[in-house]
Amino acid sequence: MGNLFLGLSLDQAPATNAGQVNSLIELLMKGGIIMIPIVLLSIFSIYLFIERYMYIRKTAAIDENLLNNVMVELRAGNADRALIHTRSNTTSIGRILGTGVEKIGKPVKEIESQMESQTNLEISLMEKDTGYLGIIAGIAPMLGFIGTISGVIKIFYNISLSDNISIGIIAGGLYQKMICSGTGLIVGVIAYTGYHILQMMIDRFTIKLQRQAFDFIKAI
Repeated sequence: MGNLFLGLSLDQAPATNAGQVNSLIELLMKGGIIMIPIVLLSIFSIYLFIERYMYIRKTAAIDENLLNNVMVELRAGNADRALIHTRSNTTSIGRILGTGVEKIGKPVKEIESQMESQTNLEISLMEKDTGYLGIIAGIAPMLGFIGTISGVIKIFYNISLSDNISIGIIAGGLYQKMICSGTGLIVGVIAYTGYHILQMMIDRFTIKLQRQAFDFIKAI
């Protein structure tokens, strides 16, 4: 008997989940044609956040032993081996230190200038396309409000044609159009949050980088 109930539960679970998914899709479709750009913006913002997050996490990693290894080689007069250490490191800090090692023997000001230029380049690469998240954070809610306003206009236009003010007509049409506002706000929050998470990651990297660069300049 217990196996029978278990079998029934297992058979009904996929149907329930499929019904929930279908209901959600149908609910979103009731928002009207304005839902198409909102959904597209949501997909793009999620993809962009994941792509930038993975890139920043990889390239902004700090190897605490790298600077020590470079300085040991430089003190021993092995600039070439120090350069090999930096080039074998695929992170931003490796490329920045490598720029400094290549200029060993030059005035300190020139070394600092080259490292600063490389740092600006690395940060620019991290921030690449993140501005789109800020744009989506502003556009998505506006699109939602446009969808809602157009729906309200349509509702009152239909009322003027039918000369029938019905709570059912107003409420039914209005809740469908409010889906646009709700979805637009959700997409905006996702994009806004993703943008600031990425900026926080870049800021933390910049602070660690400044410490490493300062120690390198002080040591040479």
